[in-house]
Amino acid sequence: MQIGERDKDELSALTNGEFFDVVFDATGNPRAMERGFEFIAHGGKYVLVSIVPARISFADSEFHKREATLIASRNATPEDFETVLVAMRESKVPTDALNTHRLALGDVPQQFSPLLDPKAGVVKAIVEC
Repeated sequence: MQIGERDKDELSALTNGEFFDVVFDATGNPRAMERGFEFIAHGGKYVLVSIVPARISFADSEFHKREATLIASRNATPEDFETVLVAMRESKVPTDALNTHRLALGDVPQQFSPLLDPKAGVVKAIVEC
C-alpha cells in the first residue's frame, strides 16, 4: 500500500467515511489539487487557493455524486493572513501534522531530492533560513 492510500484510509476512519465539509488546497501542485477531490464530504466545498499554468482534472461522476462545490481563490487580504496566524498560535491548526519535514537552507542542495520521493511522506517541507 502506498502512502497516498494509507492516509486516505486513515482520514476515512477518522471521519467515519464522511471526509471533510471543506477542503483547502494551497499547494499549487496539480497532482495534489487533483487528489484533494477525494477528501470532500457529500455536499462539501473544495477551495483551490492558487493559480497554476497546468491543467487539473477530476472524475466528474464522483464530483457530482458528492454534490460538491468548487471555489477558486487567489486573493487574500492582510486580515485573512492574520486570522490564520492567530489560529496557528492558538493551536487550532495542526501544524505538526502539516509541516512534516524541516531542513536548513544550506542543506537544500543535498537533502531536497529525497523529499520528492513519495515514500518520504512529505506533506510540507520547511526550509529554515
